[in-house]
Amino acid sequence: MIKRLFSFLLCLSFSVIAYAQAGYSNYSQQTSRINELAKDRQGRVKVQSLTKTAGGKDIWLITIGKGNTASKPAIAVVGGTEGSHLLGTELALGFAESLLATDSATRIQSLLEKTTFYIFPNMSPDAMEQFFGKLKYERQGNASTSDDDRDGRINEDGFDDLDGNGKITWMRVESPVGEYMEHPDNMQVLVKADPGKGERGKFQLMMEGIDNDKDGLFNEDGEGGIWFNKNFSFKHPSFSQGSGEFAVSEIETRALLDFLFEQFNVYSVISFGSNNNLSTPYAYNAVAATQPLIAGWLQQDVKADSMAADLYSKTVKLKDAPKTTAAGGDFLSWAYYHYGRHSFGTPGWWVPKTKPDSTKGEKAFTREDPIANYIRWATQQGIPISNNDWKLVQHPDFPNQSVWVGGVDPFVLTNPPYNLVGDLVKKHTDFIIGLARLQPEVDITNLRTEKLGSGLTRVTLDVINKGALASHTKLGERSYWVKRINVKVNTTGNQSVISGKKIQVLNSLEGFSSQTLTWLVKGTGKITIEASAPTTGSKTIDINL
Repeated sequence: MIKRLFSFLLCLSFSVIAYAQAGYSNYSQQTSRINELAKDRQGRVKVQSLTKTAGGKDIWLITIGKGNTASKPAIAVVGGTEGSHLLGTELALGFAESLLATDSATRIQSLLEKTTFYIFPNMSPDAMEQFFGKLKYERQGNASTSDDDRDGRINEDGFDDLDGNGKITWMRVESPVGEYMEHPDNMQVLVKADPGKGERGKFQLMMEGIDNDKDGLFNEDGEGGIWFNKNFSFKHPSFSQGSGEFAVSEIETRALLDFLFEQFNVYSVISFGSNNNLSTPYAYNAVAATQPLIAGWLQQDVKADSMAADLYSKTVKLKDAPKTTAAGGDFLSWAYYHYGRHSFGTPGWWVPKTKPDSTKGEKAFTREDPIANYIRWATQQGIPISNNDWKLVQHPDFPNQSVWVGGVDPFVLTNPPYNLVGDLVKKHTDFIIGLARLQPEVDITNLRTEKLGSGLTRVTLDVINKGALASHTKLGERSYWVKRINVKVNTTGNQSVISGKKIQVLNSLEGFSSQTLTWLVKGTGKITIEASAPTTGSKTIDINL
């Protein structure tokens, strides 16, 4: 009974946090929630601003842990990798809130004794604010100025609200060379025509707007500069919209990387965004993984990804994830290829695949389409459909063609209704806690000593990894910046190591694996042997010769 009451109180305390507001938080509300975390937490929470964006908004870091947090294995949790993905920020910040709301629980107390969490709730605060602006559109770029079409002018071709509803949706332009046709099961939705099946397009489909600079492109150079999730160094998509003049050009990107590179204790990075290797883990590609310039995950690291993905599937229980391919310059790829850590990413939610409701006369789609699926799902769930009827407008760039504006609202395909966020936060919190329980942990076992005469003692032991995750990635093993397990024999007085290395560095120890080490030591008295790495913690034993 007491346990049930305690669990109820924990859930209640989390519910108060999760539902204290009616919708997604803007920057000001996020800042208030973040600063609230630092109050009355007995030194377990540190809140700091890493830097300010070009738009003057803080990039917040929340550090949660006990004691010397830098000396314990750590997980970095990053939200807001994409400005239009508000859910990612809610999941990262909600994780911090729920972790602290339950920090009196024994399981959380013991977790914080061993693990540090670095939480970056929102890396795209400039772009995210567009959700709350007078004109709502899926902005990705920060407040830095950029000449995306490289014509020498700045922000001369932005979005235009042609139907005056305060949001940017879509335009369908009737055209004999159009690539799109009406969905066979829902005329409100357009899909690409397949000439191979005898289909013929009737419309062009593009984002709502006007070609303000008359260069034949629409909305290609508006307000919103560099995209956080295109500004990283692995396969940087140079000269593309939002990538920046060079990799890591933005102050918020540099601040994050500067911090992470100084935190040798980070063994895993979890990011929330469109890139997803948790619902659909990577497959080992021998060709890509063995190129001189590695372009595929190494085999042992793929196994770690599969293990994390299995945990994610069992914990979060989301099905039918859309397949994604990292386009380059993204944070998830950087965290593995250039940071050398276990890197896991997920959007945290997607519109579930919906079966037809036969009681309402619905039939299976003859053509799968995400927007048609969204409309059916929202209808079945009783959610107000964020799909606008197509409205005929006069368009200056198509004077002799019929142009309609309408279609699905921005944000709704990647951000669920807010009433679903609380449960998603809980599930993702459980996943992160579960992942932390798999963290690498060094130990020393099977100590054997053998006196050989002439003052010599043979010392043999096993250095083991008690965790399920490797001490560091196989790719990280190749990096001089990733600190591996250091085994050191500390001698005093007349003691000396005759055989075996007094100081040696071990390669990656896979989960639940060990390595046997042996030394010949001359002398008497006590020696100590220490095995340690920032990502595994340390273990020291005393040995009497």
